[in-house]
Amino acid sequence: MRSLMPYILVLAWLSVPVGLVCIVDDWLLRPRRAPGAPDSPLMRALYAVLPVLIGGGVLKLLVAERLDFSAVLLAITVVTGLVWAFDTLVLLPQRRAAARAAGRDPATLPEPGTVDYARSFFPVALVVLVLRAFVFEPFRIPSDSMMPTLLDGDFIIVNKYAYGLRLPVLNRKILATGEPQRGDVVVFRYPVDPSVNFIKRLVGLPGDHVEVRDNRITVNGQPVPMRVDGKFNDGCYVNMSQAEEQLGAHTHQAIFCPVALDRSPSLPACNRSGVRGYVCGDDDAPGYLRTVPWSGEVPAGHYLMMGDNRDNSDDGRSWGFVPEENLVGKATRIWFNWDWNRSGGPLWGRIGSAIN
Repeated sequence: MRSLMPYILVLAWLSVPVGLVCIVDDWLLRPRRAPGAPDSPLMRALYAVLPVLIGGGVLKLLVAERLDFSAVLLAITVVTGLVWAFDTLVLLPQRRAAARAAGRDPATLPEPGTVDYARSFFPVALVVLVLRAFVFEPFRIPSDSMMPTLLDGDFIIVNKYAYGLRLPVLNRKILATGEPQRGDVVVFRYPVDPSVNFIKRLVGLPGDHVEVRDNRITVNGQPVPMRVDGKFNDGCYVNMSQAEEQLGAHTHQAIFCPVALDRSPSLPACNRSGVRGYVCGDDDAPGYLRTVPWSGEVPAGHYLMMGDNRDNSDDGRSWGFVPEENLVGKATRIWFNWDWNRSGGPLWGRIGSAIN
């Protein structure tokens, strides 16, 4: 898939000018042609490739990480609705009047292709917008920070009403339906760059004092229950310590590296391209990198988020706390998995897995 991205990007960019040319021809030039006159070879070609270009634009939207998809859906809904309404109220009566004046049956008039697209897309876009804004939203895991709970390439479902209903684009809460709980896996808008969505585990609630020392979490003076129960090895991460941790009502797995011995550009058993190897040692191994202690108090109206991959997570320990208004929803279930950088295709066994 990654090798196809340059071509998908070209298709996405071409869809805009080709779409505009088709709209101008469909609305302004076609009605002036003689009845039954065929389209020019160029226009026939443009009409034929337009669905392919639109498909490329949709794919580009699905994989984009710096795009407000709700804003795009809202724009599509508004534009297609206006096109359909304008044709119904203005252009269609004019076409019918012109047909009757020419002695033709108005019922035999072909509907402009762009209007047909708008009439078809509007209800679909409206339903998807409502579902995505208020019910569920798909999200693709873009990094290793939540391993082993979530893998790069997991496609997940986010419960949008878990923490309150919000208006799309404006992100303003209009109805309180629940509060975040310690241990939830949360999707939120990155405080440093709100155009990017992040996913982490909620560790600290407003007012909590949190300490992280030697990969162990302490909340308000109480150590979070953690039991190291083995090693994690997937060929790219070697000899990681794996532990069962309980945060609130959530019991989950976390991985960490007591001592980082080596970071290599590639490891023979790693089946992912572009991933730096991570080789760990035990607590008593001599190494060049050990975990730096962290502590802080969560401000009112904010939350502390951390990754389950404790030593390979860009989280609240480095950039601070997440304001309540940045919350997007609660991650609930994996519906697909495909890491473009990993050989072997999708991991079918992950489909349908609940996120704890």
